[in-house]
Amino acid sequence: MLKPAEAPPGTFCWLDLAASDAGRAQQFYAQAFGWIFQDQPALGGRFTRCHVGSRAVGSLYQLQRAHLERGVPSHWTPYIAVGHMDAALARVAACGGRAVVLPLDFPGTARIALIQDAVGALVGLWQPLRGAPPDTPP
Repeated sequence: MLKPAEAPPGTFCWLDLAASDAGRAQQFYAQAFGWIFQDQPALGGRFTRCHVGSRAVGSLYQLQRAHLERGVPSHWTPYIAVGHMDAALARVAACGGRAVVLPLDFPGTARIALIQDAVGALVGLWQPLRGAPPDTPP
């Protein structure tokens, strides 16, 4: 996978894991694949960056209690790189999709959104913010 800021629009560029038990997920991926983890604050919560050696390969976060109570399972979200978020969301809507989570800014890194495509599948959109280092996702 390319670094998010270097990924051409339309290509997959990042992965997030929403986990019902973030600590257990960390143990699994550390043991199974040798991943190491770095916590960081983001949007009033905490995200954990996943690394293979010095390269960030994804992030994970704890599902909120409200999501767990509604039965939301642990899940991965892949992100597709876009050049301009608003234009991409307009194309999504014109093609029969919809925004599920409106754009959120991660200062100095990216603007992200979650969409549902025309057949119901969920995927994230990722617009690198100008000047963002190529390997610094939220």
